[in-house]
Amino acid sequence: MANLEILVSELPTLIPSLKLTIGDSNEIMEQIILINNAQKQLRNIQKLIAEELKFENINNSAIATLPRIGTVTSLFIPSAGLVDPAIAAKFGNSKTKISLTDLQSKIDGWIEWGYFLQAIATDILSDVQLVNQLNYDINHLSLRANFQVIAESLKINLYLENSQLLEHQIQNINNSLNELLQLQQKLNYIFNTIINSCSLLNILLGVSAFCGKSGFVLEWLDDDHELIISSDGKFQELTDILNDCDFFQEQIVALIIQGDTLRKQAEQALKKIEQESSKQAIISQHVEIVPSSTQKIVRSALLVASSLLILGFASWKIQKQSLSLTQEGSAIVPEVGAAIANFKSAQKLGMEAASLVQNPPHPLKVWQQAQNKWRQAINLLDSIPDETSVYDQAKNKLAYYRINYKFISQRVLIEKKALANLESAQKLAIEANLFGQNSSHSLLIRQQAQDKWQQAINLLETIPENTSVSIQAKETLSIYKTNYAAISQISR
Repeated sequence: MANLEILVSELPTLIPSLKLTIGDSNEIMEQIILINNAQKQLRNIQKLIAEELKFENINNSAIATLPRIGTVTSLFIPSAGLVDPAIAAKFGNSKTKISLTDLQSKIDGWIEWGYFLQAIATDILSDVQLVNQLNYDINHLSLRANFQVIAESLKINLYLENSQLLEHQIQNINNSLNELLQLQQKLNYIFNTIINSCSLLNILLGVSAFCGKSGFVLEWLDDDHELIISSDGKFQELTDILNDCDFFQEQIVALIIQGDTLRKQAEQALKKIEQESSKQAIISQHVEIVPSSTQKIVRSALLVASSLLILGFASWKIQKQSLSLTQEGSAIVPEVGAAIANFKSAQKLGMEAASLVQNPPHPLKVWQQAQNKWRQAINLLDSIPDETSVYDQAKNKLAYYRINYKFISQRVLIEKKALANLESAQKLAIEANLFGQNSSHSLLIRQQAQDKWQQAINLLETIPENTSVSIQAKETLSIYKTNYAAISQISR
């Protein structure tokens, strides 16, 4: 028991190493080693716990006190799903105990998270284009910092009586407006990449573009399977980043209006100076009015704020990228061929599942096919014995595939709900038509028809934009609103 207490006392410094910093690809390999070492120590703790439970029959006993390490955030982050409240209290208080069986369960989750991180790291390092993009992003300002720089550049006082300085200021304002337009396009890229990608690697590209030089760290998946990241010491879910994108879109539009107003004021002042100069130069052979060198920018096109439809991360998707089992010519330890065959079959199913859901939206049937393939792949990987040489690779894949399966399953539920709402709305519309076919019907019947149109409209408005029936729902919604307006007019 003494050895177990010593190892457990190291958890507050051990668990924080189970994370992956994304930004400088050169450091990823070093992190893989740290994660692997942490997993080994966790497995040692597991073995000692198993021995204690087996030989001392203390399933309900509690282990010795862990040392105080400050707040829960020094372990991971508050309420991030890494630990339940009991575990969180243990790492935040000096004299709290936890049962061996509970700790054993948590260690299983930490080890699996380590496998997942290693799978992500391996996929990143095997994708040259992804590595190049990450290295590019880490050398550029974060989106937040970029916005702040542009906002500062527009905090200017116009030199209303100096034509040369005004021309210089107009040029700077135009440059800032162009930068704002580019930043707006970057925001659209980040948002669309995160919300529409079926691949975690693509989602990471969107986050990388958002964080820039700040980089970011994969910290955990919460209880709702939403990815938790940290950047500049701030912990966020992916949903928070999308909310930030929405906020910055609005701020950019406001800043464009501000810059455009400044530009017009500067041009009007410059024109006034030129007119005064022309009057004074009337004794010259001719009057030359210097045209403004500035170009007009299209304002209306810049005033479009993004419309975000955030459904909660039940709709967020993480999809597996292919990774080959072994390199050409690598040696395989002789063993039972079934394990290798199952691994290869699972990998093939994973690639097929990932390929099925590329470029959504897709019909419900396609999502269900992908869900079945992930389930089959998981079952195959789960059947691989731990004494085989592909066991560690299988555990690595298994952690990844389980996450993919959970998100695909959530997408299946969303598609089912969207389809059910569309069908219910259509049924209500049929009933409303039957009630309202004759304008001579009583006021009560017309009101019933009006209520059914409203119910149908409400159902259609709940259908997410990224589902397979969203286009049909929008078209139908327009018709239903017209019908509702018509019968409302009759009922007055």
